[in-house]
Amino acid sequence: MFSKTSRYWSVPDITVPDSLGRVLPAKDIRLLPTVTGTFQHLVSQGDRLDQLAYTYYGQPLEWWHISDANPGILSPLALLGDEPVTTIRLPVTVASGTPSWAGLLRGLGAVAGVEQAEIEDEVQYVAQAQQVGGQEVTVTVERPVSAVLVTFNRLITSPGAINDAITAAGFQPGASEQIGQLGQQIIIPPALTG
Repeated sequence: MFSKTSRYWSVPDITVPDSLGRVLPAKDIRLLPTVTGTFQHLVSQGDRLDQLAYTYYGQPLEWWHISDANPGILSPLALLGDEPVTTIRLPVTVASGTPSWAGLLRGLGAVAGVEQAEIEDEVQYVAQAQQVGGQEVTVTVERPVSAVLVTFNRLITSPGAINDAITAAGFQPGASEQIGQLGQQIIIPPALTG
């Protein structure tokens, strides 16, 4: 039984055999529709698909139109950055001595709920004042920046436990930045008529 607002309402009924050989009623495979339109929404903390559907369509049960319009994102929770598994980026500096990057990765791997950790090295170019021939000039210098990308399950561990593992490995973690859908655009298809 599906209501008229269900995405499965117009999918044909079929019959399929179960493992005992009984023939049972079922719904056929529902293919994603081709979605056109240019409406976009910037994902913010606390967004929910039912609330977005109400805002854009006046009907909270039509959230699945938004999910269908963004097929590159597999789960409705991931669409809004609410999946339990998330990735954060933490800039790190050396607290003291010469700690081991491999030791940092081992320490993070030992934290329950951490699925993956990797080091990200990049170079930033910054303007810096220097004295050249008695005059102050602005030059561009390279500044190495290191960060750790950590993918973890929020139901099992917390950013605090990850920070503790980084500190225990001899590094100083900076402010974390969540990598994912927050601040990204998602497609909002036009309301269906009829």
